[in-house]
Amino acid sequence: MNNIFDALRESHEKQRLLMDALLKTSGDSKSRREFYAQLKQELQLHAEAEERNFYIPLIKKDSTIDMSRHGISEHHSIDKILAQIDETDFDSPAWLTHMKSLQHQVLHHLEEEEQHIFQMAGKVIGDEQKQDLAAKYQQEMGESVH
Repeated sequence: MNNIFDALRESHEKQRLLMDALLKTSGDSKSRREFYAQLKQELQLHAEAEERNFYIPLIKKDSTIDMSRHGISEHHSIDKILAQIDETDFDSPAWLTHMKSLQHQVLHHLEEEEQHIFQMAGKVIGDEQKQDLAAKYQQEMGESVH
């Protein structure tokens, strides 16, 4: 049975792969449009499910309240960059600039979670809750629970 950290890492890896693939595309191509649609959906679903099934339980604990708020605020920063990308033509040079900005912000966020937040969270969330949160997260993401 996955725990919440395993479930989140799977989504993080998918985000990394989609961003790498996207940055290899050029112009207003079908592949750029498809990868971007997949990435945007993954980021949005992940942020919502992560906030509900990871950050909200952590926000209730004194030792993890600040980092939970920080993680949620980074989701809002990512949303703002996505909005900029949505308003930019796929073949515009600015599109690639915004996409690189998105990649930088997302990678920063993922690394911060994996290197710092997960360790702190592991100390305040019990083993049973870790599995329960993973099941809820994966259900919300539309994944099969293993």
